[in-house]
Amino acid sequence: MGITLYEHNLTAYKAALHQMEHTKKAAVIHPTGTGKSFIAFQLCQEHLEQTVCWLSPSEYIFRTQEENWNRAGGGPLPNIRFFTYAKLMLMSGKELEEIRPSYIVLDEFHRCGARMWGQGVNRLLALFPEVPLLGLSATNIRYLDNQRDMADELFDGCIASEMTLGEAVVRGILHPPKYVLSVFSYQKDIKRYEERIRSAKSRGVREAAQKALEALRRALEKADGMDEVFRKHMPDAAGKYLVFCANYSHMQEMMEKVPEWFGKTDQEPHVYSVYAEDPETSREFTAFKEDKSRHLKLLFCIDMLNEGIHVEDVSGVILLRPTVSPIIYKQQIGRALSAGKKRETVIFDIVLNIENLYSIGTLEIEMREAVERFRELGRERDIVNTHFQVIDEAADCIRLFEELEGTLGASWELMYACAKQYHETYGNLEIPKRYRTPEGYSLGQWLDTQRKVYTGKVSGVLSKDQIARLNELGMRWKDARDAVWERNYEEARKYYKANGNLLVGAREEVNGIPLGRWIAQLRVSKKKHEVQPCLTPERVQALEEIGMVWDVPAYQWEQNYAAAKAYYQRHGNLDVPSAYVDENGVCLGAWIGKMRVTGNQGHPGAGKSYRGAVLTGEQVKRLEEIGMVWQPKRDYTWANAYTLACEYQKEHGDLNIPVSFAAEGGCRLGKWIRHQRDAWRDGTLSGERKKKLESIGMNMNQ
Repeated sequence: MGITLYEHNLTAYKAALHQMEHTKKAAVIHPTGTGKSFIAFQLCQEHLEQTVCWLSPSEYIFRTQEENWNRAGGGPLPNIRFFTYAKLMLMSGKELEEIRPSYIVLDEFHRCGARMWGQGVNRLLALFPEVPLLGLSATNIRYLDNQRDMADELFDGCIASEMTLGEAVVRGILHPPKYVLSVFSYQKDIKRYEERIRSAKSRGVREAAQKALEALRRALEKADGMDEVFRKHMPDAAGKYLVFCANYSHMQEMMEKVPEWFGKTDQEPHVYSVYAEDPETSREFTAFKEDKSRHLKLLFCIDMLNEGIHVEDVSGVILLRPTVSPIIYKQQIGRALSAGKKRETVIFDIVLNIENLYSIGTLEIEMREAVERFRELGRERDIVNTHFQVIDEAADCIRLFEELEGTLGASWELMYACAKQYHETYGNLEIPKRYRTPEGYSLGQWLDTQRKVYTGKVSGVLSKDQIARLNELGMRWKDARDAVWERNYEEARKYYKANGNLLVGAREEVNGIPLGRWIAQLRVSKKKHEVQPCLTPERVQALEEIGMVWDVPAYQWEQNYAAAKAYYQRHGNLDVPSAYVDENGVCLGAWIGKMRVTGNQGHPGAGKSYRGAVLTGEQVKRLEEIGMVWQPKRDYTWANAYTLACEYQKEHGDLNIPVSFAAEGGCRLGKWIRHQRDAWRDGTLSGERKKKLESIGMNMNQ
């Protein structure tokens, strides 16, 4: 059983095999939607007798990729030993040695550049330096980490195959999309510019800026409403669309707009939502994938579909995130594109404000570069598409916006003079955002804007001379909240390095920083999906890469389960003494007791509660697979001894067992029989147990 790889993946696979044979390392850099995970699955399929250690950012990503492989006709792959990068970094040297891989796969290998995740990978590679290494990623560059090239760091530049998203579209591997650009929320921008214009002291600046603002307002108001934009450009009114949002609060806000935005397309659209760490995620995601109805299907999501997960039959994506990194942007639009799909899909780039227009340039540049390169190499036959359809529902807005910014920029010198005067008076530029000068200038807002321009958060230009002049005044370029974040994160990183975890006590302080309270607040915010300006997807990832545990009870359950599994592997049962503590300090006996108590609250798997959370069916199954008995230990022990007594009676014809007799397995059966008679005499033996004993010939008065 097996599948035939697409030509581009087959070529990459053969090149990777060749490189691994000669250099032991091969990286495949292909965009989202091209099926690059199948390259690694093919490696596993052709080496079923050898162990493949597969590493990935999450189990969910791997499980979905595996489902896609099986759906395409791929065979079972029992030779894969799967670990997440987070799990790998917690494994002991002995556990790593026991993997003994024949091949190692690093999925989304750019994530290995994270400090703690990278340490786990480096430990594994150091143990098995001769094991061939295959890496998969849509990008080798860590844009937010000093542009580090992970293909150089991990694979010594051994790239078996490299392809940009633009090249994949040019070659026809991915069908060119229809790209619809629009703006739905610009009122706040208009008000902000009105305020800036009022604050300008130059009459000429005010008049020119007001004229530009009115032109921009007219252009925006002429644009169609969102209901009409979706009605006109959705290729399939009963199709599936992924709607990317910034965070949970933003997603809820956007979901409320469904009747207003999509009413002209479908009066009764089917709406689903998924977000990281939501226990209903899999159910909603599965329902969306399996929905074959004739209604419009919308899947609102935050970040779980950015990376590694592909959904079949997607008609398009709707981008509602105000700003995204180049990696995330291309991952999201790639969700609408899929190798082998020939019908046109649509990308709705619905930016939240006029400062975020035209991120589409990234894809256009890649396509242009690919076309030029193929023509230079005489490979015109590889050029299938040279462009894609772009529909600008906010025509001329970008030109008018730049004109307005340029007009207001004339006041930079005036505002700098205000900043200089403030510095001469107070010796710093630590100014509240709402501060105004005695003359009425919004100096706090202006400095905040300079910081945002400098860090690329908003459009604008700061010359080297302007930056140098602000530096002379002691300009702090980082936002105050960013500075606090970086300070706390650095302490968290040090704590993890010293302790191996981030399980900091809620009241614990480190170097004067209330680290425990900070981490606890982040966990609460993440759990409640509150909007936290400091908790961006990139920062969530950074925390996870140094061992952040968002759900502590679930983490501790896994730690205890690992100890239980190790005990079972050594002893063949979970008959753990109640006071037993293993070599790692896990109070395993007490934990097993708690699990048995929970198990007796109802039928196994039916709403059992552990530390306020319900045990899932999967957790129940995992415990039962390693010999978990849900009966209380005393009941289980009695039942086990009774079974042995039945076997003795069947073999010997009586229960005249010497007190010193011990059955196979160590049970002191003779002593147990005597205890049962004693319990009957003092009234502590139940009538039910008495009947069971008498049924096999027990004489209570003996």
